[in-house]
Amino acid sequence: MKEASFFKRVRRIEIVAARLVDELLSGNYRSTFRGQGIEFDEVREYVPGDDIRAIDWNVTSRLGAPYTKVFREERELTLFLLVDVSASLFTSSGEVRKSEFAALIAAILALSAQVNNDQVGAVFFSDRVERWRPPGKGRRHILGLINDLLRITPKGRGSDLEIALKIVYKNLKRRGICFIISDFKTADYYEPLSLLARRHDCVAIKIADPVDREFPAAGLIRLEDPETGRTLVSEGASSRFRRAYADFWEEEHARWLEACRQRGVETISLSSADDPGQELYRFFQRRRRRR
Repeated sequence: MKEASFFKRVRRIEIVAARLVDELLSGNYRSTFRGQGIEFDEVREYVPGDDIRAIDWNVTSRLGAPYTKVFREERELTLFLLVDVSASLFTSSGEVRKSEFAALIAAILALSAQVNNDQVGAVFFSDRVERWRPPGKGRRHILGLINDLLRITPKGRGSDLEIALKIVYKNLKRRGICFIISDFKTADYYEPLSLLARRHDCVAIKIADPVDREFPAAGLIRLEDPETGRTLVSEGASSRFRRAYADFWEEEHARWLEACRQRGVETISLSSADDPGQELYRFFQRRRRRR
């Protein structure tokens, strides 16, 4: 990719994401996700009605009068992005590839966190960890993360969400918010997803291409799996085939929704033809009303 073209893409995504954050998301992001715990603030004299479980017995014995610990909610959040960069996302039946759509979503979320002075980190994965970005703050850090995502040339072609979930669980000790951005065309990840969801607030964003939901009504179409290279010929002119195709993906999606629900993972289902800002806004509004 030519440098001028690359920086043009970076600038376009930055401008679009920043506009959506300003217009739609920054306030919703902060009100949707509360601080992830409590931290010690000070010690003061005990007054009737205080929780006796918070009495600081060391200070009490030293000063000869009861003192209690005071805590406050932690307001700083840690946002962590798990972004799929496998070969299946570098495809499109329209103008926008799923990989670019995923990058825009990641940029919107990261810039929303920056507006609120929160930490942002990321892992980009295919069938291996392609890039690890530890949590950090500031515009330079965020733009570096977006730069990495747009510039990345994955070494792997397949998709292994399991390995990404495991490395985040191992390295992200402090409770945070994890957004998983993928088409979820991968297997064997539900056990590590369960573990991660017990420690962190997890949201799964599933990106689909319009053709994933509705097969084109055409003649013989040669299909190739971008991750394995396997090919097959499908009869798009057959209404029976198209119905079976739609039913298969609808059932797969229903199973995915149920599996996430059982693990306490919230879900967002998007098509690369959707407006990501509006869809994220609706998600934040629904979540804020529930809370």
